[in-house]
Amino acid sequence: MDDKTYTEKFVHLSSLVEEHLESAPGCHDFEHVTRVLQNSRLILERESGADVRIVELAALLHDIARPEELAANGAICHAEYGAKLAIPFLEKCGFTDTAMQKEISLCILRHRYRGQNRPETLNEKIVYDADKLDSIGAVGIGRAFHFAGRTGAKLHNTEKEALASEAYSSGDTAYREYLVKLRNVPGKMLTETGRSLAAIRASFMDDFFKALNTEVSGTR
Repeated sequence: MDDKTYTEKFVHLSSLVEEHLESAPGCHDFEHVTRVLQNSRLILERESGADVRIVELAALLHDIARPEELAANGAICHAEYGAKLAIPFLEKCGFTDTAMQKEISLCILRHRYRGQNRPETLNEKIVYDADKLDSIGAVGIGRAFHFAGRTGAKLHNTEKEALASEAYSSGDTAYREYLVKLRNVPGKMLTETGRSLAAIRASFMDDFFKALNTEVSGTR
């Protein structure tokens, strides 16, 4: 497939994904997908040996089943279901090569890295890292507060209160998300480029929550 044809099909697929995610919440909407795509391209520039088209298509489709997961209140895993749901989207846009479809499906399945679904190939690792990068740094902070607001959590709490709180409770603050998940993300990156980018974003995030703690406590 020449570059012109690929680009045309990619644009078509992008429009279908945007339409499908129209009702998705801000944390996992089409803008999130766009950022993950940008992150994947940034990593691709520095990591050799990956298949650019597979990575781009997988990044575009990695959260395609978010609406279904949300509608099922989490009973459906968006990564597992998305790996299957992606195929008809690819078919509709003319990406009919079965080997390519399989690789894209595996990237989607393994981008969540739960249980045995560990990313194995470089393509899978890049999509995984690109998605995780969007959960930290300035964007990650914004997403954490957005999610906390949607669930009715308070603005902030102490570390002790945060760690004693349960998910989806009033104590499930952005700070709790940072303590429980986000500060651990850099250590889970799988590519050298991903680790480098994550370190920069994590440093900003660490400084932000330190500043938030001092301001809320009245010490600054």
